Order: sequence, then structure tokens, then C-alpha cells
Amino acid sequence: MIRYLKTPKPVEAQAEIAAQVRDTVERIIANVARNGDAAVREYSLQFDQWSPVSFRLSDEEIAACVASLSEQEIGDITFAQAQVRRFAEVQKASMHDVEVETLPGVILGHRNIPVNSVACYIPGGKYPLLASAHMSVLTAKVAGVKRVVAAAPPFDGKPHPAIVTAMYLAGADEIYCVGGVQAIAAFALGTDTFKPVDMIVGPGNAYVAEAKRQLFGKIGIDLIAGPTETLVIADDSSDVEIIAADLLGQAEHGVNSPAVFLTNSAELAQTLPAEIERQLAILSTAPVASVAWRDYGEIILCDTLDELVQEADRIASEHVQVMTRDPLYFLEHMTNYGALFLGERTNVSYGDKVIGTNHTLPTTGTARYTGGLWVGKFIKTCTYQRVLTDEASVLVGEYCSRLCGMEGFAGHKEQADIRIRRYKKHE
Repeated sequence: MIRYLKTPKPVEAQAEIAAQVRDTVERIIANVARNGDAAVREYSLQFDQWSPVSFRLSDEEIAACVASLSEQEIGDITFAQAQVRRFAEVQKASMHDVEVETLPGVILGHRNIPVNSVACYIPGGKYPLLASAHMSVLTAKVAGVKRVVAAAPPFDGKPHPAIVTAMYLAGADEIYCVGGVQAIAAFALGTDTFKPVDMIVGPGNAYVAEAKRQLFGKIGIDLIAGPTETLVIADDSSDVEIIAADLLGQAEHGVNSPAVFLTNSAELAQTLPAEIERQLAILSTAPVASVAWRDYGEIILCDTLDELVQEADRIASEHVQVMTRDPLYFLEHMTNYGALFLGERTNVSYGDKVIGTNHTLPTTGTARYTGGLWVGKFIKTCTYQRVLTDEASVLVGEYCSRLCGMEGFAGHKEQADIRIRRYKKHE
């Protein structure tokens, strides 16, 4: 039996907030579409108190940011990027162009072609999320994207030097200090000073996510990211202190970040709330994490492993930590998740910052049908066909002609028939 011991805020309250975000984003995009750079500057001043001579950083400004970091800081960024690059290169190597002769004289194939230009959005207004530069800029470069633009909002009234350094070391071709919906709209629509791109990727707040949703179609996107989510699955072999730390470590992202505990241990389910409160009392980000736990935290108690898998797949969380006697059981049986973290030696923070897997992942249940950002998101798999002989064209054409006739497509049918007339040998 599955028991819901702690439940989140009602969905109706969440929907009301989403409607407000939609209206605001729509207005900003419309203004940028009409007024271009002037609108971008207007919103940058309004939201970020930022109006530089140029939103694009010069080589000198980038060099100054890099020079302001210590050798240790640069070394740490370099180490993280090496891990992300290594795994991205392995992923790219798994993608192959193909060509096959499916019938005598009929050649079919596909090529994996990188998109030509991408804008990578790196959040930085509340927390300077420099790791997002590794995950987006570097991955796009490994995929072979020709023009990779990186943008982040100002932090404390200026470009954040660690974010800029991470963008630069990851290989960004252009670096901008601009944030929010205005940045997404500028790169999607183009202005006098913002050259448009084919695709925009990267996480952001609710407004950035909504801007990507509204502009999808005009540009490609990676996914529409909601608030950071975490699901911890544990049995009685687990440590309640680690469980609480792992839940709060993601709850600190935002006051609407879901943190869910799923267990078959009644003892853990009962002792967790007190441990959460103990850690909140000493956590510097408790003003955020405590609200997230209060409003979006859940405790779910199950009896069996099958029920744990059933609930985990229903939730389809962005991050799923498994701390059980046999974590591989969940790797073998779960189907809906953004990323799995198996065993207590690893955790979501490793994946977010350094271990090498990508941290831009599906949220709000979208893990039911998509994975996260990876080199393949920047690559179009495009098919082609060749017919080498008259006989092959006639063979395919005769089937095609009859099938077009069934559908009533006279023009399609004639495309086949003209080739039958031309290439069929009459004795």
C-alpha cells in the first residue's frame, strides 16, 4: 500500500502563479519584437539595474574576468569542464552516420549535422550558476556547433567573473552580460546588436522557461525547465542525515522546488521531519529551502520495491537519488527520470557541478518522454536517399503509384508514374 504522509501545495495555487508569468513574458517578447535594442535595455535597467555601453563583452573585459580568479578557481573550473567534455565526446562517438542498400539499387542513409548557431543561457541573478556554462557551451562545442553564444545576467551589478571565465574556457564565441526574458527574446528574434540564433538552451527561472516555451518554433530549444526537483528513494539501510541533506541541497534552488522522499521504511518516514528541521536550523539557505520543503516537500511510504518503482515512475523526477541495498534494481526497472544517482557515495550536487553528466534535465513530469541536454540535442539527424538504377526506380515507383492512388493524391502519383514511363523497359 502507498501512503502519502506529507503532500505539496495544491495544484490550483501553482496554476495561478503560472498564468501571471505567461502574461508578463508575452508583453516583454512583444516589446522586444517591436522595439529591439531599446526594449532589451529598458528591461535590463528595470530588472537588473544594468545598462552598459555594450551588452557583449569585449576581449579585454573577458580577460579581466579571467585574471580576477585565483589559480585554484581556474583549476577547479578546468577540472569540471574536462569531465563534462570527456563524457560528451563519448556520447558523440555513439552517434554514427549510416548508409544502407535496402533494395538492389536503393540507397538510404542519414547524416548527423550540428545546428549552425546556439545561444546558451546561464542563470546568474540569484546564484552564479557557472556550471551551466560547462553543460551548455562546452556540450554545443563538442557537438560541432559553429557559433555558440553565451549570456548571463549581471551579478551584484557587473558580469560575474567566474561565469565569464567558465563561458570563455568552454569555448563560447560571443559572451554577453544580459539576462531574463529580454535576453531570450533578443537572441530568438534578433535586434540591431543581437544576431539571432537557431536554438536556445539552458536553465533559468520561471520567466526564462516561459519565454523559451512561447518562442519555440521560431527557435529550437533544449527543453522547458521548471523548478529544480529531487526525489530520494531509500530503505532502512540508509542514513537519515544524508537523506535530509540531499533533499535540502536541492530545495535551496527555489521556494517552489519539489523535494520528495520515497521509502519503504516507516522509521525513516517518521524520523525525517525532525532531521530536516535540525539541518534547516544551521543551513545558510534555509530561508529558501524551508519554504520549498514546507510547500512542496513530500514523504511517501510504500511497502514493496515494485511500489517504489511505480511511484518513482509516476513522479518522473528531474533528479532521482537511490540509496538502497540494491540501487541497480532501480536502474533496471525505472523508466521515467532525468538522471539517476545510484548509491549514497554519489549525489545530485556531483552531477550538477563536476562529475561529467549534464545537469540540464527534464522537469514537471516531462521525463516521461524526453531526456536531458546532451550533444545529440544540438545535432539534427537528416535522412537522404539515392536510387541508382532504372529497375530500382520502377520497382519502388509501381508500389508508390498504387499507394498514392489509394490516398487520392494525383500529383504524388504522377511523380511516380513519370518515372515508370521513363525507366521501365518494354520488350
